[in-house]
Amino acid sequence: MDRSPGDRPSAVDQPYAPSDPPDQPPTAHAKLDQKRSLRVARQLLDDEERLTAKTLYMSHRELPAWVSFPDVEKAEWLNKIVAQVWPFLGQYMEKLLAKTVAPAVRGSNPHLQTFTFTRVELGEKHSSLQPLRIIGVRVHPGQGKDQILLDLNISYVGDVQIDVEVKKYFCKAGVKGMQLQGVLRVILEPLIGNLPIVGAVSMFFIRRPTLDINWTGMTNLLDIPGLSSLSDTMIMDSIAAFLVLPNRLLVPLVPDLQDVAQLRSPLPRGIIRIHLLAARGLSSKDKYVKGLIEGKSDPYALVRVGTQTFCSRVIDEELNPQWGETYEVMVHEVPGQEIEVEVFDKDPDKDDFLGRMKLDVGKVLQAGVMDEWFPLQSGQGQVHLRLEWLSLLPDAEKLEQVLQWNRGVSSRPEPPSAAILVVYLDRAQDLPLKKGNKEPNPMVQLSIQDVTQESKAVYNTNGPVWEEAFRFFLQDPRSQELDVQVKDDSRALTLGALTLPLARLLTAPELTLDQWFQLSSSGPNSRLYMKLVMRLLYLDSSEVRFPAVPGTPEAWDLDDEGPQTGSSVDVPPRPSHTTPDSNFGTENVLRIHVLEAQDLIAKDRFLGGLVKGKSDPYVKLKLGGRSFRSRVVQEDLNPRWNEVFEVIVTSIPGQELEWLTLEDVPSGRLHLRLERLTPRPTAAELEEVLQVNSLIQTQKSTELAAALLSVYLERAEDLPLRKGTKPPSPYATLAVGDTSHKTKTVSQTSAPVWDESASFLIRKPHFESLELQVPEEPELWGGLPHITSPAPELRQRLTHSDSPLEAPAGPLGQVKLTVWYYSEERKLVGIVHSCRALRQNGRDPPDPYVSLLLLPDKNRGTKRKSSQKKRTLNPEFDERFEWEMPLDEALRRKLDVSVKSSSSFMSRERELLGKVQLDLAEIDLSQGAAQWYDLMDDKDKGSS
Repeated sequence: MDRSPGDRPSAVDQPYAPSDPPDQPPTAHAKLDQKRSLRVARQLLDDEERLTAKTLYMSHRELPAWVSFPDVEKAEWLNKIVAQVWPFLGQYMEKLLAKTVAPAVRGSNPHLQTFTFTRVELGEKHSSLQPLRIIGVRVHPGQGKDQILLDLNISYVGDVQIDVEVKKYFCKAGVKGMQLQGVLRVILEPLIGNLPIVGAVSMFFIRRPTLDINWTGMTNLLDIPGLSSLSDTMIMDSIAAFLVLPNRLLVPLVPDLQDVAQLRSPLPRGIIRIHLLAARGLSSKDKYVKGLIEGKSDPYALVRVGTQTFCSRVIDEELNPQWGETYEVMVHEVPGQEIEVEVFDKDPDKDDFLGRMKLDVGKVLQAGVMDEWFPLQSGQGQVHLRLEWLSLLPDAEKLEQVLQWNRGVSSRPEPPSAAILVVYLDRAQDLPLKKGNKEPNPMVQLSIQDVTQESKAVYNTNGPVWEEAFRFFLQDPRSQELDVQVKDDSRALTLGALTLPLARLLTAPELTLDQWFQLSSSGPNSRLYMKLVMRLLYLDSSEVRFPAVPGTPEAWDLDDEGPQTGSSVDVPPRPSHTTPDSNFGTENVLRIHVLEAQDLIAKDRFLGGLVKGKSDPYVKLKLGGRSFRSRVVQEDLNPRWNEVFEVIVTSIPGQELEWLTLEDVPSGRLHLRLERLTPRPTAAELEEVLQVNSLIQTQKSTELAAALLSVYLERAEDLPLRKGTKPPSPYATLAVGDTSHKTKTVSQTSAPVWDESASFLIRKPHFESLELQVPEEPELWGGLPHITSPAPELRQRLTHSDSPLEAPAGPLGQVKLTVWYYSEERKLVGIVHSCRALRQNGRDPPDPYVSLLLLPDKNRGTKRKSSQKKRTLNPEFDERFEWEMPLDEALRRKLDVSVKSSSSFMSRERELLGKVQLDLAEIDLSQGAAQWYDLMDDKDKGSS
């Protein structure tokens, strides 16, 4: 170290040695100590510099991504304000909990009527330490000129103490310590020309914050009746979700603020349609033989945007899964919200994490349509997403265009939406009182089809104020209705009802209704104030690119790595080079009216033939390789059926009408009416055909066909190879509703030529769809998903409720079932309604009952059995059965349904009348609609 002669040494440079007087030169020992001290000080300085540099680098990496942006500022001045305000904020929270929250808790549950807060402290109340800190502030340019957007990165680490007591159960519990970290968005709007310049402040977390609460006495609290079904995890999830979009806290700063409902729950910025297509190159998590043999994985994906979460189905033993699923999410804030996809391997004990990707929704808004393979972080592999930004339009004239586009969208598990509905539930007036003139605790249930949402309950008033918003996706607002039920919080007492056809909004200005609605089944002056806003989901046509003809370089390939612009409007082009034979498309429809019969002979005899009875007649028809059978009319020699059957016929020689004639019996005649219907290649007469069909439709016959669809399937190209390089042996299946056609199997080729045609009767041209599958014997290769290919003349898909419910029974009869998944209780539910036209093997009718079994388990744990009905071919059961299991497990099961009969009173033998096996992965378990299934023998158990 160089020094000038006049420099004075520091204490480090020349330490003081007690053994040497200060006025004497240092000894050799003191000089040695001095050098040693200098080396230590220099080493300490070097270590400090390295540690400081490393800490700065790591802190830069560990901070949220936005902190590294130059427009993020420190906010120490704001922290000083928060420190001074903090004690007063604690006083406010104490009053809020005691005067507002506690009464609401006491009224929410009869077991909590003695609930009180005994202590409320937000932490460090009398200390100089500050539990709440604002790490950084970022200012965004607002969506308009009348708002200011701030993002505050906050961190709360405090010894908050909140104690509660339920005296009735001698229960004490509370919170002692809490940590919360996240990005709080603050919106100042509207900006006005008078003081205080800002009309209101809105606050919310864009993404779920990190929340950790130290509970005390939680076990005691959860022992209280009515709370035993909760858990600390559920409570934490509810608290965290309450802080996240679309929930927000609004603080008006001026009186009589306009559009408070719009500020509290604004319309979404837009909708993102997320197509979860596939993944590839996933890591293998399954091991066998203690890890010596590497297996594969059973991947599924979780898709999240804010509080909206979706779970895909599980693909067993596949590292390159194909999901082909579509979800729709509402986007409330841009920028800020993220699309997050996490991929897991399904395991019996704990699912293994395979990787995640995140994408800011602002990039989707900017691009309009994104179709890319995204790399998975914290794992290996990629996930293929197709993202579409749908704008919200208040223009009813665009509805038909949107519906037309949606008919070409391949969407599962739910059909695509055409619009959204936002319901602002404000208040009610003059609701009826309960018995004894007691004030009710009103809450509201709002339903559109099978989606129901509930408001909070407002206690002890017949003029409740809710100020809540509810959002619904709509498939076709022309035919859907909003059902509103105002009930007491016990759900047992209905205070009023309202049914509103959504078509009313299509003729309203700006697709908005803002008014009082009179309630039915209520008091004479009972009414409800709501604001309803509908917006159409519009994909900018400039972003739409239709796939080119398969086989060309422009065709859409799921495995293409490059990003490309496209849309879900995948309307397949008509074949341009197919070569069907001359008979293709020349079919006709023969409609057979089975009306009645007269003077039939009596076949039933009683008492050994001494007593002559009647007959139980039915008609059996055979035509074109198909069999039809009417219903059985009990004990009638002059039966009336009035049923209609339809069959596709051609002009090929040798096709004749065959049925059981009455030539070999002494008497009897059958009244039929035959119509030959010639299809026409025009849609102009469709509505007239549907109207005529409705006039001649009988209650006892199946729905009549309105159109004929002919499909020519020529070939396929570039089908995936099997494991390794072995070519597949593919075949194709075409299906419309419950009618299907299977082609021949072409051995060992990835470019099969089928050269086959099939025709289908179309009963509801506006709703039915054509489904095409290309499997390989004996199963789908590579987990190939079902491909729904909407025909140009048909709409998107046929829901269960639109399926023909009165189709002719098969030779063994039919069973009517309803199967769905009750997500709230995590239960698979099945209802056995009835059977019809069962087989009778002996002289007497059977004593049928229904047995249900969830495969692959064959133990008694999943077996269910209905009651037994005596001596009938058409038993009515209407019995409900439940199995507790998660949805992904239910989708891996098959429901085996057997209709059996006891052989005799003394015998334990059971006669199998027929059975059907339902693959639950192929059933829309969210619909819950009743459907008839043909019974098969034990060799053929497939569902109809």
